[in-house]
Amino acid sequence: MCTHLRFNLKKATQAINFLARKNHGEIDKIKVVKLIYFADRFHLRKYGRPITNDEYWAMEWGPVNSNVKDIADMNEEFLGAMERDYASQYIESPSKNIIKSVQEVNDKVFSQTDLEALSWAWETFGHLDGFTLADLSHHYPEWEKFKDIIESETQSRVRMNYEDFFEDPGEGFEKCCDLSPEEKEDRLDILYELNRISAYR
Repeated sequence: MCTHLRFNLKKATQAINFLARKNHGEIDKIKVVKLIYFADRFHLRKYGRPITNDEYWAMEWGPVNSNVKDIADMNEEFLGAMERDYASQYIESPSKNIIKSVQEVNDKVFSQTDLEALSWAWETFGHLDGFTLADLSHHYPEWEKFKDIIESETQSRVRMNYEDFFEDPGEGFEKCCDLSPEEKEDRLDILYELNRISAYR
């Protein structure tokens, strides 16, 4: 079952802003995309939902949260005027690979658990650069299942499934919240219920 959740533009924008602030006011685009991926993975496994509800794609540089990437790139092809207007109040891209915070984070868009997950991602992975994080993300099962397709270059990207985020990486890699089999089933039930709710909106 492939889940389709309603993307939250404000949370995604503020997550980028939050991490830029943690990184002295500006952050590499690859790094922020990967940190939000790890924050989403943590929150999904611990609480049964991601933070941003973004669509994830397996690509050459690992899992990519497509809407977060579009916001970071200020991509006019995919962002509407309202989305660009909101994002530009908080972040800007002074150069090709950098996102800069231009206003304090509006943390009212987040729950306490959202902030917990973002802080966890920063504290766990914030010392690593973007390319190291991209390499690290290749060791997670939700990307690994598409590895052969991506590396063969038959497709440049493949849609990922949130259900696969509940699978554990190999020995020595951060699980982003350890789960018992019973806890995994419980979180999946929450995710499926959110998917059903989104389908009716």
